[in-house]
Amino acid sequence: MAAGRLAPGDRLPATRQLAAELGVSRGVVVQAYQRLTDEGLAAARTGSGTVVTGRPGTRRPALDRRRTLDELRLPLSTPDGIDLNLSPGVPDLSAFPRTAWLRAERTVLDRVTGSDLGYGDPGGAPGLRSQLVGWLSRTRGVRAEADDVVVTAGVAQGLALLAQVLRGEGVSDVAVEDPGSRGATDQLAYWGMRTTGVAVDDEGMRTDLLADAAAALLTPAHQFPTGVVLSPGRRRTLLAWPGLIIEDDYDAEHRYDRSPVAALQGSAPERVAYLGSVSKSLAPGMRLGWLVAPRRMQTALLAAKHATDLGNPAVPQLVLAELLASGDYERHLRAVRERQRRRRDALLGALRAHLPGARVAGVAAGLHLLVMLEGYGDTPDTVLAERVAAAGVMVHPLSWHRRRPGPPGLVIGYAAHPPDRLAEAAGRIGMALSPPGR
Repeated sequence: MAAGRLAPGDRLPATRQLAAELGVSRGVVVQAYQRLTDEGLAAARTGSGTVVTGRPGTRRPALDRRRTLDELRLPLSTPDGIDLNLSPGVPDLSAFPRTAWLRAERTVLDRVTGSDLGYGDPGGAPGLRSQLVGWLSRTRGVRAEADDVVVTAGVAQGLALLAQVLRGEGVSDVAVEDPGSRGATDQLAYWGMRTTGVAVDDEGMRTDLLADAAAALLTPAHQFPTGVVLSPGRRRTLLAWPGLIIEDDYDAEHRYDRSPVAALQGSAPERVAYLGSVSKSLAPGMRLGWLVAPRRMQTALLAAKHATDLGNPAVPQLVLAELLASGDYERHLRAVRERQRRRRDALLGALRAHLPGARVAGVAAGLHLLVMLEGYGDTPDTVLAERVAAAGVMVHPLSWHRRRPGPPGLVIGYAAHPPDRLAEAAGRIGMALSPPGR
């Protein structure tokens, strides 16, 4: 009872049964039950025997999981009072291809062997690594062989593995984009890496400011959160720089109004560690991603991966490989892109109607928009985001992803809601941010 294994309402064994199991006289058990009754911890009920009614006052206090996750800045659920969560990075989970996944899983289970389900290569199932190499070569211009791929539990684990290997090489500093992904920066910091912000402008990261940094993390194809693409001149400067480039290709599948820019990795395989995942294309809960790193790092990365978890679960890897091989993954992406284009258009049009003075960026790709609010004077964007939250809509203030001061902005995701709800959200945002007297 003190440990919580017996809760109020649970039935205790009959005295005769428990006495036999413990090898004691029935009278000892009867006395024990009577003591529990006297202390208000149990009660004899007709037809039910002896039932637990309470717990000792010395029991261990329950863990407040919500508070713990709040301290870690990890959301357990949408905050109270929010009925439209437009946080960036939240995909359309209702679009998960259940039928295709089930069909692929049945195919996999029909032909899976015992060796497929054993302790395999910590770098991932060979079938998935082979399919990923073909897919990434065709769609992103990645240059690699199957043995170059390490299957990970998402981009987060890829960053964790890289951080461990870099620290083993004596590297403890990483240049990051400013503004940039707060989650990625927090992940590196957890693994003991110091991060230095490098300014981002309309051409992407100021690669001319990298100087003596040994490694740099950036999102060149669709910078988070501004949405800009690293310009050709900046790409050349970056590729001429001698450090390790960590390329987070976090939403490469979502391009609407222009052709996708090829991954940097294809131009310098021995200088770029390339990261991707299915978190934005299938679901973040799948915890499936990939890391293609320079070959000089492969042994250390595999050792770190093996020490971490011995490798990802086998069946989901084989199912993803089947989806790639059958073409179902590509068909799913085409359908999702069309759906997300309609959602983007709905949010963009409504924002222009309800926030006519705002400048909206990052519209050509991805699953979020950046709304710049230069006309709000000295009001911090955290305050503006709180006003929006009071209207039941959750967005990110741009300053959450900044290191240096800058003009206020809001980062607004649109993947998780249909067009009518997005239009409603834009109306609420417009009302919440209306100047006094309007």
